[in-house]
Amino acid sequence: MKTVLTLCFVLAFQLADAQIIKTSLTLTVRDELGNTVEGAEVKLYETEADYLAEKNPAAEAIADKKGVVKFKDIKAAAFYVLARKGDKDNAGGGEQIGKLEANKFNKATVVIQ
Repeated sequence: MKTVLTLCFVLAFQLADAQIIKTSLTLTVRDELGNTVEGAEVKLYETEADYLAEKNPAAEAIADKKGVVKFKDIKAAAFYVLARKGDKDNAGGGEQIGKLEANKFNKATVVIQ
C-alpha cells in the first residue's frame, strides 16, 4: 500500500510540474566579435514568408543589458529569428532555430553583423 501511495504521489507531482513549466525561449544576441548586444530588437516569425516580409511576428522583445531576451509561454515550434540594432542585423540569412521543446526552458544565440 505504501508503494502505491508513493507512486501516486510521484505521478501527481510530475503532472503538476508539467503544467507549471511553460515553453519558453531565452535568446542571447551577440555581435560578430562575440560580445552581447544590449537593446537589440528581436522578433520571432513562424513562417519564412513572414520573416522575409518582416510582418506578423509571433513574438517580439528588446534585449536587456546582457543581450538577453526571454520569451515566456510561447508555442513549441521552430521560429525564424530577426535581430537588429542600428545597422547590424541577421537579415537575409533565413536564420531559424530548431523546434522548441514543449514545457522546457529552451536557449539559443543569434549573431548580428
